Amino acid sequence: MASIPRSTYYYWIKHHERPDKYKEVKANIAEIYHEHKGRYGHRNIQIELGKRGIQHDPKTVLKLMKAIGLTCRVRMKKYRSYRGNVGKVAPNVLSRDFTAEKPNQKWVTDVTEFSLFGQKLYLSPVLDLFNSEIIAYTIQSRPTYDLVSTMLEQAFEQLDPEVELVLHSDQGWHYQMEKYQTALINRNITQSMSRKGNCLDNAVIENFFGILKTELLYLQEFESIEHFRQELDDYMVYYNQKRMKSKLKNMSPVEYRTHVEQAA
Repeated sequence: MASIPRSTYYYWIKHHERPDKYKEVKANIAEIYHEHKGRYGHRNIQIELGKRGIQHDPKTVLKLMKAIGLTCRVRMKKYRSYRGNVGKVAPNVLSRDFTAEKPNQKWVTDVTEFSLFGQKLYLSPVLDLFNSEIIAYTIQSRPTYDLVSTMLEQAFEQLDPEVELVLHSDQGWHYQMEKYQTALINRNITQSMSRKGNCLDNAVIENFFGILKTELLYLQEFESIEHFRQELDDYMVYYNQKRMKSKLKNMSPVEYRTHVEQAA
């Protein structure tokens, strides 16, 4: 009735009854996938499997993910805070040198916008270029000056008084404000700004916004603005403490910083 050879029929019957040798591996793949809420593709899952002592090449992991129906679930309008010269513009001290030899040597910051449920939210984080760790962040419904100043106060709590730090941003109006620049001067922090209209001068924080929106905003469904804010808080913890980065030797930002401090 099936119009297949007798030998083919019995071949598939035999293999159908054979135990699945990848059963345990598939269970671990699914556990890792759901732990990271679908943000990890087969390469990152293969690395996580290796940490569990399970060694398989990426192609095998990809094949097993497809077999159990798992795929990486994976970019919103950019907020423009530039309003012309409303204050003093700082030189581009960073000059696209996004490397740092130690924590709290170079920070970058910017503001991004979210639109949900007919409302807007604005996020202001500061990121350490040493390990891509989010040092502090604030989120508000309006992009007022205290969005940035409150974030700055939180970030200062992480600093020793004698630290020498460069803090880079774009030419947004918040960063041109005398109050902002005075706060940096009082902490002996060197201010740096991107050139006008050149987002590549602040590429690392722009890349973080892309990751955030891909892995949170576009990945999940939210019940309300408050639900999104809670998920954002959870994501920041996840990003700092659990999400590994290849440039950090497959460690999370906090894991990498701790590793370096212990080795020093």
